[in-house]
Amino acid sequence: MTTEAELTGTSAESVPATDHGESGGKPAWGALLVVLLGLFIANIDFFIVNVAIPSLQRDMHATSAEIQLVAATFNIGLSAMLITGGRLGDLYGRRKVFAIGLALFALASLACGIAPNMPELIAARAVQGAAAALVIPQVLGILTTAYTGKARVAAFNAYGITMGASAVFGQLIGGLLIKADLFGWDWRTIFLINAPIGAVVLLLTPKLVPESRAEGRTGLDWTGVVLVTAGLTAIVLPLVQGREQGWPTWTWECLVAAVPLLAAFWWTQRRKAARDGSPLVHPSLFADRSFGIGVVSLLVFFAAMASFFLVLALYLQEGRGVSALKSGLLFMPLGLGFFLGSAQSPKVAAKLGKQVLALGAVLQAVGNLGLAETAWHLDSTGNVAWCIPAMVVAGLGMGFVIAPLASLVLAGVAPQHAAAASGVFSTAQEMGNAIGIAVLGVVFFGVAGSQVTAHSYAHAFSVGLLVQAGICVLVACLVQLLPRPQAADPGAAAVAA
Repeated sequence: MTTEAELTGTSAESVPATDHGESGGKPAWGALLVVLLGLFIANIDFFIVNVAIPSLQRDMHATSAEIQLVAATFNIGLSAMLITGGRLGDLYGRRKVFAIGLALFALASLACGIAPNMPELIAARAVQGAAAALVIPQVLGILTTAYTGKARVAAFNAYGITMGASAVFGQLIGGLLIKADLFGWDWRTIFLINAPIGAVVLLLTPKLVPESRAEGRTGLDWTGVVLVTAGLTAIVLPLVQGREQGWPTWTWECLVAAVPLLAAFWWTQRRKAARDGSPLVHPSLFADRSFGIGVVSLLVFFAAMASFFLVLALYLQEGRGVSALKSGLLFMPLGLGFFLGSAQSPKVAAKLGKQVLALGAVLQAVGNLGLAETAWHLDSTGNVAWCIPAMVVAGLGMGFVIAPLASLVLAGVAPQHAAAASGVFSTAQEMGNAIGIAVLGVVFFGVAGSQVTAHSYAHAFSVGLLVQAGICVLVACLVQLLPRPQAADPGAAAVAA
């Protein structure tokens, strides 16, 4: 049966709070920087590969279907394995699983970089995605157990900034690496660079990162693993492949099959929780309204954010003929706004509480509307620099949401479920990415039509941004459903009211 400690989160952890906890409100930066660097290289590969597609296709003589699989296999491996990866950390040690995942990720990146043909590259990308699913949830799990109070809020803010920076600057970093063409590696550089960075993080991990795991360790719930992996794959696979293939019958069959698979998963989790308290995802996580509503808000927000990057890149590169590098440089104003919002979000949260999230969502909606209006009035010779002010506002809104969101969603999670909850958190983010890109891809290309012109792409871009603005407003409404924090929870009190 579920114990009171499991529901309240009072179970002790193996990491002493005095070693990596709060010290004047400042976290122990060594451990934080190490895990965030691992997070950055694991997460950026979701975004960075897009900029390498033209040169990769030329060099490898790849078909359009093979190019799609380079992105899709990573996304599928990542999304399907995040929850399992989180639970593995709870059971066998978060630092240990983080290190194993990072080692596999570095090796898979090396395999991508030296792949002689497309089948081997695609297979290596699938392994890379699964390895990233071992790394990413451990980061939040480590931060949840290693920090308390204000230090935890600061660590979660740093996590949010890192996640946002990998998305905002992924295209710029990829463009710079390919432009530099180190050692004549061209597109291979974006994969090969992960190996030395990963090696450095691996060397520092045992020295700086504390180990933690759940008490009362039991075996892995293999029934849950099979059901959740199959269910999530049945959602993500058609979403990332459906539009390009014209939504064939198998995509709809997969989406329909996902419903009974995930329903069976939830039923088995409830049964296992009642029997021995060791499910893959403990139902008690969703008894906390902050977690449940927060996860839904996260999914919806990232549906808007991921699709924003998609339509902006398409508009700049396809509609306006801007090079990958120049397109990446145009993301700089977005990054400037993002960092300003991230830096100011703790101060704003102290005054507005949870409404900082609503403010951020509304600001992003305003930025999207301004960008839509600007793009609509630019003709084929208009300077895209006119888009910069609206991009700064949109980035500011992203910073106000992403930086404090992790702290809010995970504030009430029991320490023994930290990495599993982080897996659910990260899965919601990836599902939001997939859903947003699928839906906005249909809207964008449906409006643009078959003729690629500055006018048709500006029109499609503007319509897509209107849809995204509506999604951002929905996030602001969802925030109103979040509860006020408990008085005894200083971490939550810093970001919600």
